[in-house]
Amino acid sequence: MVFVLKPRVSQEKIGLFIRKLEAEGYSTFISTGTEHTVVCLIGNTARIDVDAIVENNDIVEYGKRVTEPYKAVNRTVHPDDTLIQIGSVAIGQGFFQVISGPCSVESQEQVMEVAKSVKQSGASILRGGAFKPRTSPYAFRGLQETGIDFLVEARKETGLPIISEIMNHTQLPLFEEVDIIQIGARNMQNFDLLREVGRCKKPVLLKRGLCNTIEEFLLSAEHIMSEGNTQVILCERGIRTFETMTRNTLDLSAIPLLKQKSHLPVIVDPSHAAGIRSLVAPLSRAAIAVGADGLMIETHNNPAEALCDGAQSLDLIQFAELMTDLRQRVAFEGKKMA
Repeated sequence: MVFVLKPRVSQEKIGLFIRKLEAEGYSTFISTGTEHTVVCLIGNTARIDVDAIVENNDIVEYGKRVTEPYKAVNRTVHPDDTLIQIGSVAIGQGFFQVISGPCSVESQEQVMEVAKSVKQSGASILRGGAFKPRTSPYAFRGLQETGIDFLVEARKETGLPIISEIMNHTQLPLFEEVDIIQIGARNMQNFDLLREVGRCKKPVLLKRGLCNTIEEFLLSAEHIMSEGNTQVILCERGIRTFETMTRNTLDLSAIPLLKQKSHLPVIVDPSHAAGIRSLVAPLSRAAIAVGADGLMIETHNNPAEALCDGAQSLDLIQFAELMTDLRQRVAFEGKKMA
C-alpha cells in the first residue's frame, strides 16, 4: 500500500504521519521523487481503510494498494529510476558502467595487472572473486581474506571501486573495505544473508538465481530493501534451460521487464550467461540495446591458465577492443559512460 503525499509537505508532518502508521505495527518505506513523496506501507494491510486515512490526514493526496507482493522495489512506489552512487561512480538514471576483472583473485600481481588494464580500457569498477562457490569441493575456492586484501591494494593503486561475492553473513566483517557486496546466483534466496546485507548501508549487487522467476528475483531484492538498504543493483546472468551448448541462457526479455516493474538499476553478466568467450561481445551489445544500465565482464591476463572460468574470460586486449565498440553503442542509446 502506498500513500502519495501532497507537494511541499514539511518533514515534521511527514514524520508524524509515519509514526502514526508504525504505531499500528507497520513498517514504512519513504520514496522521494521529483514531484511527490511516497510512503509505502509494508505488512498485512488488508484491514486498512485507505479512504479513511486520506480523509483524516490533510498531507495525503491519495492512497492505493500495491497488488504485487514486492513493495519497496516496485516502480509504483518509486516512479523515478534509482541512482546508485559508489564514490564518483554512478549507476542508473542514464549512467552506464562496466564492471570488469577476474572471476577469481589468484595473486596480487594478477589482480593488479588486470585492474590497471581494465581501468585504462574504460571499466569503472573492479570485480574479483575472493570467496568462490564451486560445484566441486575439490575446485579452487579462492584466496578468501587474502584475496580481499589484494583487491583493496588494487583499489589504492587504481582508484577503482571494488566488488566481490560474499558467501554467508558471518563474512560481513571481512567486507568492510569492499565497496559493493555481490550476492551470487546460488545465494539469491539465502534469506538470512539478504536480511543481513539489508542492514548494512553498502551497495549490493544481487544476481538472479539459475532457476528463479523474475518475481522471485524481485522478492529477493525486497528482502534487502525491507531492512533499510535502498542501494540494490539487479544483475541478470542467465538462467538454466534445456539448452546445453551454452552454460546458461541469457534472458534478454528480463531487462526491460525488470525496468518496467522496478526502479532499481539492472546490469547484465554476459560472461556467465554464455560461458563462451566468443559470445560475450554480441551479448553485451544486445544488453545495451534492451536498456541495461551496465555490464559485468570477466577478464583475465592469461585466460588459458585461469584457475576459474577461463573459457568465458576475455584477455586484456579483447576487453579493450570490446570497450571501444561498447562506448559508441552506449552513446547512441543516450547514456553516459565513464
